[in-house]
Amino acid sequence: MENILYFDIKSGISGDMTIASLLDLGVDQDKFLKELKKLNLGGYEIKISTVQKNGITATDFKVVLENETHPDNVETDHHDHNHSAGSHEHQHEGGCKGCGKHDHSAAEHSHSHHEHSHSYHEHSHEEGHSHSHSSDHVHRNFNDIKELINQSDLSQQVKDLSIDIFVKVAEAEAKVHNKEITEVHFHEVGAVDSIVDIVGAAILIEMINPDHIYSSAVPLGTGFVDAAHGRIPVPAPATIEILKDVPVYSTGVSGELVTPTGAAIIKTLAEEFIKMPELKISKIAYGAGKKDFEITNLLRVYQAKKKVRKSY
Repeated sequence: MENILYFDIKSGISGDMTIASLLDLGVDQDKFLKELKKLNLGGYEIKISTVQKNGITATDFKVVLENETHPDNVETDHHDHNHSAGSHEHQHEGGCKGCGKHDHSAAEHSHSHHEHSHSYHEHSHEEGHSHSHSSDHVHRNFNDIKELINQSDLSQQVKDLSIDIFVKVAEAEAKVHNKEITEVHFHEVGAVDSIVDIVGAAILIEMINPDHIYSSAVPLGTGFVDAAHGRIPVPAPATIEILKDVPVYSTGVSGELVTPTGAAIIKTLAEEFIKMPELKISKIAYGAGKKDFEITNLLRVYQAKKKVRKSY
């Protein structure tokens, strides 16, 4: 039977929420971390833990940069701030058969337990993050990121999928800032945590090896958020640019539910954005967000065996 993933996006999506939800399906954590290390990117530590969001148990994924800590209620993947296991592996070489048709060129009192940390120090000079960090952080352009990925020992499928995701972010940033894609400097999305989120998501998709990936419509927040260029509207300009041609709707929730990284990941992965179809669900996974909204900040993913089409 077909191996299907359905992203049930009720309260947003970010890079770390995507990785957390896919890990929560029971993917081999050790193998995932071993693959991620092939990126040869240092200066960060990964923390994977189990948390509670409004009483719902979920997996939490954090990328903590060296000499930098993130409060538990801060979504480190957000603009671009970018910001448990078993052994369910089906790794194959070749193209991502379940990836999309688009161009191929939390709640109160979250707490964690069973936390595991993994440090990466190969190149501790590599730093970067979001929002309002100092100017000495590394600013990468799109070609720098492509080179970093292509020079790694990751599989060709992971390289291609990672670059496809970054292309969407780069194109959106170029459009918003009226620049060529090669001129876009990822002072935010080029941060270590965002690179890890995007490449990590690509690794997990290869490991799970779905035949099809579908998603619900994408819920958006409202208001304003602080970013490197100042106070900007929600959804962030790059986010909504990425989500063109994707079904979206406003939740009325004040805050950034969808990050540019999360938007690029789901637009790349989903072959269709459809209402919840008839599924024979085998696994239900929850990836925790870091925010405390009026709605529970979780990303839910179903692994299922069949689908009956119900388009928007």
